[in-house]
Amino acid sequence: MSGWQVHEAQQRFSEVVRRAVNEGPQVVIRHGEEVAVVIGIAEYRRLKDGTPDFNRLTASTHPDCRSSW
Repeated sequence: MSGWQVHEAQQRFSEVVRRAVNEGPQVVIRHGEEVAVVIGIAEYRRLKDGTPDFNRLTASTHPDCRSSW
């Protein structure tokens, strides 16, 4: 993953996005701390689709934990 200072990421946003799409996640750093990540839409969709819904997971595996709604 590449790192970008916030100011640099703002000034070069098109490049940050291009690199996110072509090279992978781009980390945004503020005051020496990683605060955000820019990822391509394909990576976002992969992560979103692969994330289990905790309530649905527990309801399907543990009848005692089912929500009443």
